[in-house]
Amino acid sequence: MSETFLDSTELVLNMGPQHPSTHGVLRVIVKLDGEKVTGTECVIGYLHRGVEKIAENRTYAMFAPYVDRMDYVAAISNGLGYCLAVEKLISVEAPERAQVVRVILTELNRIASHLVWLGTHALDIGALTPLFYCMREREDILNIFEKYCGARLTTHAFRIGGLQYETYEGFEKECLEFCDKFTPRVDEYEELLTENRIWKERLIDVGILNAEDCKAYGVTGPMLRSAGVEWDIRKALPYSGYEKYDFEIPTRTNGDCYDRYIVRVQEMRQSARIVRQGVEMLAPGPIIGKVPKVLKPPMGEAYVSIEAPKGELGYYVVSDASTQPYRVRVRPPSFVNLQSLDKMARGSLVADLVAVIGTIDIVLGEVDR
Repeated sequence: MSETFLDSTELVLNMGPQHPSTHGVLRVIVKLDGEKVTGTECVIGYLHRGVEKIAENRTYAMFAPYVDRMDYVAAISNGLGYCLAVEKLISVEAPERAQVVRVILTELNRIASHLVWLGTHALDIGALTPLFYCMREREDILNIFEKYCGARLTTHAFRIGGLQYETYEGFEKECLEFCDKFTPRVDEYEELLTENRIWKERLIDVGILNAEDCKAYGVTGPMLRSAGVEWDIRKALPYSGYEKYDFEIPTRTNGDCYDRYIVRVQEMRQSARIVRQGVEMLAPGPIIGKVPKVLKPPMGEAYVSIEAPKGELGYYVVSDASTQPYRVRVRPPSFVNLQSLDKMARGSLVADLVAVIGTIDIVLGEVDR
């Protein structure tokens, strides 16, 4: 029997842009045969602010806080990527102490981002309790951020060449206390979900994306690792001294929604492990390198990518030797990963589409920029 797409049985449905389970102002045009998804088209741009164009009209330092507003759930990672790109352009390396603090804050931010993802994803599937558990731990991380630089969400923590502020008194102690408390809390999340019969039925063999498809679509991060590809920029192309840290890259093989859940939970455990090592490495020293007050990088270009919570976050910065970037281009993981939605959703049910969008882990501020 041949498939029919344009007869009266086909239904075209708008999902969003206000739908709560689209994790922001995403509009998905869904083609349905009953409850079966036969095709999807993502309509984006509702949150477009022209961030990359703004860079051309700001100095290098003035533009730095703008990147915090892209993936606003992982603002610290955004700032690290941009600072590293400009530092590469001006051939400056952050001092040792600054690099260690950067790693500690970035890994805490990875945990906070994954906690938001896990809580809201569970809520999409119909589990309310994990949201309260995840927000409880995230508050502890945000308290550390607030004490460090005064902000909780759009956390502007770094400067080109190093850090914005020296750590506060008790910073190391609070980081270790959080790690001590956090590991058993991850056990609680897994107790609630990992072997939960409903959770497994909703996620296993749903939204499968194999390794070849991941590579074809440019998908990175936990989605790629859940398909069995052991690729993590922190290990493959180390930055900020990550080569000195002992941690594992969690992978799975099926590449479905359940595997993406497992990978992110394991990543949180590894991030806590890295934070512990960072605190042990922390030694006195300067927190910012020799950066001129008026920044005029030599004519040229630089590209730096980091392992953000959602995947590869890259910054391409072009200098024309003036005080403002000639061009800034961002390679955001949410934007690139989102294009795989249609591939994963075809043949599934509408309820599965909600689960698939959740496990991509998108933030629309980063998708639209």
